[in-house]
Amino acid sequence: MATAIIEEKKLKELIKSALVEVLETRRDLVQEIVEDALEDLAFSRAIEQGMESEKSSREVVFAILEGEK
Repeated sequence: MATAIIEEKKLKELIKSALVEVLETRRDLVQEIVEDALEDLAFSRAIEQGMESEKSSREVVFAILEGEK
């Protein structure tokens, strides 16, 4: 069994090159990851705001969702 020794600098270059190639060829994947992260951040902020606001009844919430208020 042969053991390959790769210099740290060369290994970093190979990893960077592979990462750049993935980012260039799979832009859709990168876009999906960014969108998911932004969505998670928005949900987190909404939950924090909800924890600090007044409680609302179920009827009020559904009235707002149905456009009655």
